[in-house]
Formats: sequence, C-alpha cells, structure tokens
Amino acid sequence: MIKIYGMPTCPYCDFLEDQIKGREDEFEYINIGAHIRNLSAFMHLRDTEPVFDHLKAIGDVGVPAFVFEDGRVSVDPADAGLVGYKSPNACSIEDHKNGRNGC
Repeated sequence: MIKIYGMPTCPYCDFLEDQIKGREDEFEYINIGAHIRNLSAFMHLRDTEPVFDHLKAIGDVGVPAFVFEDGRVSVDPADAGLVGYKSPNACSIEDHKNGRNGC
C-alpha cells in the first residue's frame, strides 16, 4: 500500500483524491492537518528524507508525499502511477478556484 501525506487545502493533494477514490487497497491518504500524530509523522519524514532537501530550501512544504511499501519516499505522483497537478492531464489553478471537481 502507498501512503500519501497531504491536506485537503492543498490543490496538489486535492487533485489526487479523485484518482485514489475506491482504491483504498492501494492507497492510504493521510491528512496531516487532521491530527497532530499525522503531522508529526510527516514532519519526521520531511526532516529525515533527502528527497525533501530541495523543497525545504525553496520553502515548499513537500506535500503530497508518497511512501512506498519498500520505504522509498517520493514527491512525484507519477511514481505512484497518478497524474500530477501540473501534468498535461491536470487542471489549472483557475479550474480549482472555479470549483472543478478533483482540482
């Protein structure tokens, strides 16, 4: 199972939610804002995994983040077989503001 750390207020995370609905046997979505334990687990991951180094340097939070069964960590939705927010099949920020589902 692939764990996805994210928040519903993050348009990049929100865009993934429709893609994983009904696929709970493949993905576990962990809302880091829902409980301090979730945030703590994500912060530990962010503080210890080199994949976040560049993101921290530019002031990015680093969500969505993906943790694979083998322990590998990625911030690229394509690694999990999902479409990323800025990919050709993704919607725009304007779509999101206008309430497009999955944005």
